[in-house]
Amino acid sequence: MKNRFLAAIAAAFLAALAPAAQAQSWPAHSIKMVVPFPAGGPTDVVTRVISEKLGEALGQPVVVENKPGASGTIGSQYVAKSEPDGYTLLMATGSTHSIAPYVQKAPYDPRKDFTPVVYVGGATTILLVSPKLGVTNVRELIALAKKEPGKLNYSSSGIGSVSHVTSEMFANMAGIRLTHVPYKGTEQSVTDLMSGQVAMLFDNVMTAKAHMSSGRLKGIAISSRERSSLEPDLPTIAESGVPGFDSSNWFGIFGPANLPRPIVERVNAEMNKILRDPAVKAKFAQLGFDIGGGTPAEFAALVKREGERWSKVIREAHVKAN
Repeated sequence: MKNRFLAAIAAAFLAALAPAAQAQSWPAHSIKMVVPFPAGGPTDVVTRVISEKLGEALGQPVVVENKPGASGTIGSQYVAKSEPDGYTLLMATGSTHSIAPYVQKAPYDPRKDFTPVVYVGGATTILLVSPKLGVTNVRELIALAKKEPGKLNYSSSGIGSVSHVTSEMFANMAGIRLTHVPYKGTEQSVTDLMSGQVAMLFDNVMTAKAHMSSGRLKGIAISSRERSSLEPDLPTIAESGVPGFDSSNWFGIFGPANLPRPIVERVNAEMNKILRDPAVKAKFAQLGFDIGGGTPAEFAALVKREGERWSKVIREAHVKAN
């Protein structure tokens, strides 16, 4: 009896030591960084900027793997169900963790099923309109929409995406009715916007700027509270007739729930160094991306705040998956 009791204590002690031992030997091979959106999009671009440097810092390759679909919930669910061993991480966004779970029934809990590691940064969006629409500012767009309620449509990168909810918030606050045309990503939606098949799109500043520079699309306002340093002459929506309007997207790294604390702290420490790297800061500034950083606890608090903020917006704007 005594021997069995001692054996049970020893087993429990060894089980408690296992995560720490695992973390000390981590990483022993390559790490997968899942991007829940298509290659070439804003999340993918940001991830590829930092993944190589993170791999160098950890001594093992960090391989970017795109798993798009369902507004980022497919890739996010994949990570949520992965082993919490530090070899599968997620580059999440406000769309996957602060918006989609409140628009549709997501196959995961954005707070319980993940371990926050580090806040990478944020980016705003630009309201783009088709040149064929014939409007030059937000007030003209609103006036046009009020003439024939529901006739004007907008594209988004999917149901529950930042572009979807931002558009619905815009319609609700502006007192207009718009028709939603969801896509699986922004590439095809931008193509249809250029051809005039859709009227407007809230697109990330990183990709919108290129389309504006080419003259193929017209940017009429920025969605954040303040103007962007990349487009200082572009007014905010708030100062263009919709007071109080504010929308932006955050990016951050998560692991599955119960990721060992030493691994969390290691990735967090290395990422904070990377985000202070002048070359990375310069690249992110070029992309219109606000640099992040901070502790896992600070990132967890941000995720909580953003979830509460966007769930309120979604309720008030009556945003639904269908």
